[in-house]
Amino acid sequence: MTTDTISSRSRLHDPALRSFASDNYSGVHPEVLAALADANEGHQIAYGEDVYTAALQEAMSKLFGKNVEVFPVFNGTGANVTALQSLLPRWGAVVCAATAHINCDENGAPERVGGMKLLSVPTEDGKLTPALIDKEAWGFGDEHRAQPLAVSITQTTELGTCYTPAEVKAICEHAHALGMKVHMDGARLANAAAFLGVPVREFTSDAGVDILSFGGTKNGILFGEVIVALNPSAADGLIYLRKMNMQLSSKMRFISAQMLALLQDELWLKSARHSNAKAARLRAAVEQIPQVRLTQATESNGVFAVLPEGLAERLRTQFRFYDWDEAAREVRWMCSFDTTEADIDAFVAAIRAETA
Repeated sequence: MTTDTISSRSRLHDPALRSFASDNYSGVHPEVLAALADANEGHQIAYGEDVYTAALQEAMSKLFGKNVEVFPVFNGTGANVTALQSLLPRWGAVVCAATAHINCDENGAPERVGGMKLLSVPTEDGKLTPALIDKEAWGFGDEHRAQPLAVSITQTTELGTCYTPAEVKAICEHAHALGMKVHMDGARLANAAAFLGVPVREFTSDAGVDILSFGGTKNGILFGEVIVALNPSAADGLIYLRKMNMQLSSKMRFISAQMLALLQDELWLKSARHSNAKAARLRAAVEQIPQVRLTQATESNGVFAVLPEGLAERLRTQFRFYDWDEAAREVRWMCSFDTTEADIDAFVAAIRAETA
């Protein structure tokens, strides 16, 4: 029996099927799969005492600074909750954008599992500013109010927009002056680095961010994220919190090996540049369709648009994607590391056909 025969019998989906719903829909980058296979030979010490996790610590130190500490975890929700817990006492609260993933898409995990209150602030573009932070950064010392002791920003934001290094630095300086710490949700950190074209530490550790979640799942790995304590003195008890939150992998070498593959020869940046470029191609094409109105700047791998009545439903018979604001008929189209020009052209052709 050939490998092709085995593959065809075990595969339950059509590999030609493409979507623009989420960068989580894509598969695993071939170089990451190869790294997993390499890491699978023989035995390694469990719970992070393996050579791959040690190598990941060294690689992240080169990326963000020699004093950082890394903690591989299973997923983004676990990374965000665990990281924020390490910044806060039990009475602490987190100021975040109303559209932040921790506020909208983690099913109350920060509150229920993390035991923290989220103080959300409406924003037009998904980005916080010092002035917006001040809308909730008050009541210090008031025993009747959860204490705003951390700020969480998302890079890139849920609206696909990107903080500049200067914007991150201004937030960090303002927050630190108020006695607050700063967390960055970096599920799409690679896309921000690709868009900004500067070293990643310029808008993270050098800008004053205390801790971040380094994303991998949306950028071509099978599973796993990494908490990076950029300022370890600001984070307390991560080694215990990770276990308490069920984020300690016994076979941690497989998370670390994937992340190492991403960092090797800047694969993480190459993949992000690719997905960003495909989103830019999609935007440029739909800008020529009068019935489609774009709503956000395309600074990463997502395109946001308002469609005419009924168009989204017709398009979804061919390509899956999500509503962002159903009442406003606003949708989100996401590109991935494996999105091709042919995928974009076929999608745009479908939009043109349905709006003709």
